[in-house]
Amino acid sequence: MIDLEYLAFLENILTDNRKEKFLKVLENRTKHFTIAVEDIFQMHNTSAVMRSCEIFGIQELNVIEQRYGKSIDKEIAMGAQKWVDINTFDSITNCLDTLKSKGYQIIATTPHENDCLMEDFDISKPSALFFGTERDGLSEEILQRADGFLKIPMVGFTESLNISVSAAIIIQNLTNRLRNSNIDWHLSNEEILEKRLAWAKNSIKDIKRIEERYFAENVK
Repeated sequence: MIDLEYLAFLENILTDNRKEKFLKVLENRTKHFTIAVEDIFQMHNTSAVMRSCEIFGIQELNVIEQRYGKSIDKEIAMGAQKWVDINTFDSITNCLDTLKSKGYQIIATTPHENDCLMEDFDISKPSALFFGTERDGLSEEILQRADGFLKIPMVGFTESLNISVSAAIIIQNLTNRLRNSNIDWHLSNEEILEKRLAWAKNSIKDIKRIEERYFAENVK
């Protein structure tokens, strides 16, 4: 449960414009879709995918770090790491099992000819969209356990896009369709309160000192 008094205390430190911005952004946040990236060798691509998630309203990004243990490129992410939840996994199996247990269908993004085109994709089901490595694409385990496949329609000679570009195109298309649908895609009231608290903490300098003072004065 969220400590509403503590939330009110922190938000009282913020400007009215900041609080209004939080509420406006949260109106467009969703967990109906979640994004997963698998062992992305060039970490700036993961950072760029995170930025697309933030811009288009995807609240969670799942990062599989089975082979490459790299950190987020903060310059590329442009602060998106403060507003998007990053879930990291040390194995593909763990990521797949976790997302399936949350009720997501696993959707592999691939350029294969028989895959579902983006405009034909059924947006009604909660979906985890997987994007693979620059060199090898998605692993066989993900392809075998996928509930569906998705591709971007292309009409040129080149058969693939950079992962950050393809993710941006798919995320923008699907979230735009979602917001124009009758699907219940919004965050729950509890999730909104959780994000308000987390974002308030991310916005306040010297938050540790302020927290210590608050709980010393208010916790008996």
